[in-house]
Amino acid sequence: MTSVFRFILLLSLLLCSSCGFFYDFQGISIDSEIKTFLVDDFSRTATNSPVDLDQLFAESLRQKVRDQTRLIKNEVEPDITFLGSVTSFRTSPVAPSEGSTTSLNRLEIAVKIEYINYQDEEKNWKKSYSAFQDYDSNADFTSLQDGLTASIIEDIVERIFNDAFTNW
Repeated sequence: MTSVFRFILLLSLLLCSSCGFFYDFQGISIDSEIKTFLVDDFSRTATNSPVDLDQLFAESLRQKVRDQTRLIKNEVEPDITFLGSVTSFRTSPVAPSEGSTTSLNRLEIAVKIEYINYQDEEKNWKKSYSAFQDYDSNADFTSLQDGLTASIIEDIVERIFNDAFTNW
């Protein structure tokens, strides 16, 4: 009797994971009517930013939605759409040291996101996000830029994803 119960429980879990229960279990909450998404190409209004920063943000968000939801990319009539713009890319000194120098600099990136839910307009929103990474002011920024940028993009994309798909 115990082995039959275990088999039924295992079978139930497998079936539920394929029907969307697994996404709710992870904290992701997507209405069952939402089946498709589009992350539109981001625009870039930030001065002095890398020319591909908008593309890096858009692709990172696309990948996150593809990997962690059941949604399918649809460029024609998606159920939800993300529109984005990279609005700021700047470095600034943050930690003064003896004399007139600084020991740390900060790279900060900001984006504006519009989330459009065509199934339920009450769930639409517009938000600004920013994140930063500090680095040694004596280091060569050019050699650190890609790693710092990737870390900031990851942080911001995670927050966008959570705002769109979790009820936290």
